[in-house]
Amino acid sequence: MRTFFSQRTHLIYILPAIVILGVLTIVPTVLLYFLSITNYELGASSFKIVWFENYFRLFKSVEFQKSFFLSVYFSVVVTAIELVLGFFLAKLLDREMRLKSVVFACLIVPIAMTPSITGQIWKLMFNSEYGVLNFLLHSSIGQKIVWLSPENALMSTMLVDIWQNTPFVALILYAGLRSLPVDPYEAALTDGASTLQVFRHITLPLLKPMILLAVIFRLIDSLRLFDIPFSLTQGGPGSATEFMSLHVYRLGFAQTGWVGRASAAAILLMILITIVSTILLRFFRKGASDKQ
Repeated sequence: MRTFFSQRTHLIYILPAIVILGVLTIVPTVLLYFLSITNYELGASSFKIVWFENYFRLFKSVEFQKSFFLSVYFSVVVTAIELVLGFFLAKLLDREMRLKSVVFACLIVPIAMTPSITGQIWKLMFNSEYGVLNFLLHSSIGQKIVWLSPENALMSTMLVDIWQNTPFVALILYAGLRSLPVDPYEAALTDGASTLQVFRHITLPLLKPMILLAVIFRLIDSLRLFDIPFSLTQGGPGSATEFMSLHVYRLGFAQTGWVGRASAAAILLMILITIVSTILLRFFRKGASDKQ
């Protein structure tokens, strides 16, 4: 043992962190897998192993199917919108301008706020009677919107997520724009290339790794989103905003106490995130290697 550590002295310093992370990660994961094959209910004194019965029930459940497709739809839409808006903001910032530091400070504010606090603030703003948004709408056009109604709750949740995370995407893309080489642009201008041609054939290919990095962060984060919809709607009205994370919470703790089924749903969510992240990471590595 001493010989092993004497040859790898760096392990002495990182071993405590590895042990702590291992305990906090491996033990709960193993327990989650075990609970997913049982019929354990919250507060029950006994349970039995049912193997894959929980998974079969979930696949047949209309509520689970709806939460699955709702999570995927939400993640794809908000990621696409945040990517477009973030790129637009990054291009606006990629120039000399006054009070640029103030603009960056304003962009950091949404990122620094915790999602639960963000949800509570926007819930007050969405209030149909006293909210600031309806006050502005009523003052300008004489109309009010029930923002958290079954028809508008999903759109409102998307709006909050876009507001909070677009600056994050913008900062990533801004860093990518600032790191691009100048020579290809000078050559393109010499050859008489248009702005659209420069954007399509130079900017996008060179910025591809940073775009993929932003997509990886946002797509994975939005798939496991819990704080904002829970603060805004608790998954409602009805099941209008019951994403997979909220479906797991409802199964395990909010109503039924079916911890076994909730664990199986959590495992499926983890598998979905793993598949998506693996695919995106392959694209990212390919894009990084192409850039080199």
